[in-house]
Amino acid sequence: MSETDDLARRLAEAVGQSGRTIAVAESLTCGKLASALGAAPDSASWLRGGVVAYSAEVKHRLLGVPDVPVVSETAARAMAAGVRSLLDADIAVAVTGVGGPGTQDGEPAGSVWLAVDAEGGGWARHEQFTSEPEEVLTASVETAITMLLDAVAD
Repeated sequence: MSETDDLARRLAEAVGQSGRTIAVAESLTCGKLASALGAAPDSASWLRGGVVAYSAEVKHRLLGVPDVPVVSETAARAMAAGVRSLLDADIAVAVTGVGGPGTQDGEPAGSVWLAVDAEGGGWARHEQFTSEPEEVLTASVETAITMLLDAVAD
């Protein structure tokens, strides 16, 4: 079992016990996070869904991201709040970043912003991964699931 699968299984157990629901907003990970969660046990009972907002226009129009760089804390927080509202979930997580090899919005490859939005509040986290693009995606998915685990535990 991969680390991602193990984290998703642990999340499924925690969410199942709490009765909460989860939604995701993804840019950088382009559906990998939703896919990992959807493969977890009983996901139909707790995963509300996700939005893959790869284009800046979709982030702005659909998720309510203000006119800021889309690889930023502000964008990640807005994405999480937007998808939580859109899908009527208890907890949402968002991922936006630069997979590489080039830069975006002045951010270097491997720069990732993640945010959680929940009824009791939210938080954001920045990571600077120094690996190949595929490894950046995997690390981003695993970090997002870990953040969801923390949110469920609160």
